[in-house]
Amino acid sequence: MNEQELRNLLEKLRDEIESTKSVDEKGRELLRELDEDIHELLERSESEKEELRSSLIGKLQDTIERLEVNHPDLTSILSQLSAILSNAGI
Repeated sequence: MNEQELRNLLEKLRDEIESTKSVDEKGRELLRELDEDIHELLERSESEKEELRSSLIGKLQDTIERLEVNHPDLTSILSQLSAILSNAGI
């Protein structure tokens, strides 16, 4: 997956977040932090990306666990994103 496809998936995630009204404040906070981290990761050079990897993967897992029961669409997108980032070595 190239960077443009990843950005498209992030936009899909943003749209899904915005259309989901029943996410609690903690869930929204996790999603906002995750979005910021992903965009920061995309802007960094290869050598700088290493420092964000474990933090990002941890946040993805925390967010998926928090939302998986009540928000399967968000969870599905987050799982796809996690797999893509993992396959890309992020």
